Amino acid sequence: MIVDGKSISYSYDYSETSFVLKNIDISIEKGDFVTILGCNGSGKSTLVKHFNGLLALQHGELNVAQIDVRNEKDLWRLRRICGMVFQNPDNQFVSSIVDEDISFGLENYEVPRNEIQGKVSSALELVDMKGYEKRKTNTLSGGQKQRVALAGVLALDPDIIIFDEATAMLDPSGRQEVINIMDRLHRAGKTIIAITHYVEEAVAADKVILMDKGRILSSGKPKEILTNTKLMNEAGMMVPMTVRIYYDLLEAGIRLSNCPLTDEELVEEICQLR
Repeated sequence: MIVDGKSISYSYDYSETSFVLKNIDISIEKGDFVTILGCNGSGKSTLVKHFNGLLALQHGELNVAQIDVRNEKDLWRLRRICGMVFQNPDNQFVSSIVDEDISFGLENYEVPRNEIQGKVSSALELVDMKGYEKRKTNTLSGGQKQRVALAGVLALDPDIIIFDEATAMLDPSGRQEVINIMDRLHRAGKTIIAITHYVEEAVAADKVILMDKGRILSSGKPKEILTNTKLMNEAGMMVPMTVRIYYDLLEAGIRLSNCPLTDEELVEEICQLR
């Protein structure tokens, strides 16, 4: 278990009457692709900020990569193991030049100077931004900025990468770029934790954790969660378009053999109708 949390509760004003996380139990296996899904204000970003110590644990227990997050001596190591990409990449940049920005984290972790440039180049290659080393960050598109922010995280070679609403400010093509990189990193063995309110981004995950009002409503395979209209409605979420079409067809007297999650599955089901 790479993330193991029990009875996690949190309040921004330390008031027991205003918990934004309420008695949460969570477990994530090493190498999994997990999507934490929920509306704005459901507590999903607050939860993952505990994983690398951005928020201090107030109540409960939490171990990440066998590190007790309450141990301040391990905080530096924890943040190298568990990297985070935020919604707005501009808030992550510490330099206006791409390679200088990526080098910053490496220098902070005292990586030998003769290794830094190679790690910067490798990280940029992983996100398809090789050749952009000397570009100014303010000349990049939204998707390119997000990929540079991700390269800054990847240069430190973390075991866990958290994408905290990392596609929320991007256009469809930029979103797809980031999603493709998530998938590639997952296939390379990284543990991916994606925070989103876009249900379509949860379809390809190994596990979906559905949150509402500071609690985990349910967790399981995408098929179990995303096709459950009652559960999704309780969380204030709409099921994917393919699931809505399935139920619309059912109402019209047309029964598909399975409820599809992807466009490809929907086409396959429709082609099997006689």
